[in-house]
Amino acid sequence: MADAVADTHAAHRWQALAVLVMGACIIGLAAILVRLSDAGPVATGFWRLVFATPLLALMAQRAGGLRGAPSKWALLAGVFFALDLGFWHYGIQYTSVANATVLPNLTPVVVTAFAWIFLRQRPRALFLVAVAAAVVGASMMAIGKTGGTPRNQPLGDALSLFTAFWYALYFLAITEGRKGEGASRIMFWAGLAGAPLLLAAGAVMGEQLVPVTTAGWLACLGLGLMHVTGQGSIAWAMGRLPTPTASVVVLVQPVVAAALGYLLFAEHIGPLQGLGAAVTLGGVVLAQWASRARPA
Repeated sequence: MADAVADTHAAHRWQALAVLVMGACIIGLAAILVRLSDAGPVATGFWRLVFATPLLALMAQRAGGLRGAPSKWALLAGVFFALDLGFWHYGIQYTSVANATVLPNLTPVVVTAFAWIFLRQRPRALFLVAVAAAVVGASMMAIGKTGGTPRNQPLGDALSLFTAFWYALYFLAITEGRKGEGASRIMFWAGLAGAPLLLAAGAVMGEQLVPVTTAGWLACLGLGLMHVTGQGSIAWAMGRLPTPTASVVVLVQPVVAAALGYLLFAEHIGPLQGLGAAVTLGGVVLAQWASRARPA
């Protein structure tokens, strides 16, 4: 009986891991679509949530309905995700592409620390090694990328660093919310909470709020679909996996983004970037192996 339960648990874990990897790969499309959008950086995030909301509402309705007030975790997730998008998009505007890529990849470090301190999810030493390897690999992928002369590097670096902090808090809020709500429901309420904040921020920053071309609208629509399938998959999987493990696995995103940049925009991938991708994926695999339940 114990063996059967263990086998079932392992099967569910691998299913959640597969869904998480799929979601992370889909999210890897985000940078490509943001580049194709002709609205402002924060405004693009607003349209991403706007186009995602009707689909999330339909999914939540089919999964059990939207009756009742949203949980505080869903609302917090929306606030943290809006801050994540706003800080990251503007960090790219002010600092180098390399720094804007490296600093947000500190998310697993922040998540692991928060989960250890506040959720009492004490990591194994091997897991900490895996986190370090994945972050170093993602950093190697950013080294050598050119991004022009930074407009205000200290400000851009600070915004990019805070991106890791906000995304970590988003991860933790989703994890806590998933203990009592379905993925589509919490994503729906998070989107409703985050969208007005992004619109207001875009207006205050004097951005172009509305796409002016068909391609821009299609890019925003694509971001909405990506949000439902990508972030939705991540939210679903996070209800079934330890928070630190999930935060490391989603580091496959820069690998996917680099591959798409090479295929679609002919962006060069040198030996160092290739090695960084291998190290990142190796760290992800090691983190998954290290976070398996210890045998009794």
